[in-house]
Amino acid sequence: MTLLKISKMGHPVLWRKADPVDNPSDPDIRALVENMIETMNDAGGTGIAAPQIYESLRVFIFFVSPVRAQSEAERLGFELEGDGAVPLTILINPELDFIGDEIDESWEGCLSIPNLMGKVPRHRSIRYRGYGLDGKLIEREATGFHARVVQHEYDHLDGVLYPERMTNMRQLIFSSEVAHQRPD
Repeated sequence: MTLLKISKMGHPVLWRKADPVDNPSDPDIRALVENMIETMNDAGGTGIAAPQIYESLRVFIFFVSPVRAQSEAERLGFELEGDGAVPLTILINPELDFIGDEIDESWEGCLSIPNLMGKVPRHRSIRYRGYGLDGKLIEREATGFHARVVQHEYDHLDGVLYPERMTNMRQLIFSSEVAHQRPD
């Protein structure tokens, strides 16, 4: 496995719509995903999309820790089934649908926009599907942080960074200042 360089806001690879993957079981895709996992873990992220490592392909990976899931569920005032954790998930050629009209705003960061965070509106609940490395279809519904991270990574595949989703640019701040903000 190889630790890869992460593309930063302003690089053209982050602005273009990523290309579909022809064969999810391709050994080159498996190698790419292994490198993405290592890179995400090294950077301390919860997700990463292929364009963030200079590969314009419709692939992203993510996971949700129990702590992060519980924190977001408490903030939004709903009960989780189980601990809310989502194991490391690889999605190739994903599709996304919104469930309902409920929108929540919360702080997001991005490996391609280091040291900044922004308050971003996202749909509270979604349905998504995509293929794993084995070529099998993955279909899930998600709420809370799970839904937020999938929407964030999916945006990368369409050339969208979270500041473009923000409604108030005064809420684009340095990560170190988030603790000084009023609670959500």
